[in-house]
Amino acid sequence: MVKIRLTRMGRRNRPFYRIVVVDSRKRRDGAYIDSLGFYDPLKDPAIMNVNVEKAVEWILKGAQPTDTARSILSKFGVMKKVHEIKNSKKEGEATE
Repeated sequence: MVKIRLTRMGRRNRPFYRIVVVDSRKRRDGAYIDSLGFYDPLKDPAIMNVNVEKAVEWILKGAQPTDTARSILSKFGVMKKVHEIKNSKKEGEATE
């Protein structure tokens, strides 16, 4: 199964995270398939950046975001876009 999750970067006591697409069997900081953005929790306010198009594409392919990744993606409207795309496909099938 493919997951969208955070991989830890940075130094000791200064965490910085990348939002990545990874096989769920890989370790937390292991090799990843694709990078979607980053999250820096130490800044005030926290700095986040996500490539929305890539994130939507991966979720539609079946990637499952973790709870934290889902929260970050929701702030960028990714989950809403995915929901709208899935609903438009269902409506298209229902009208046929």
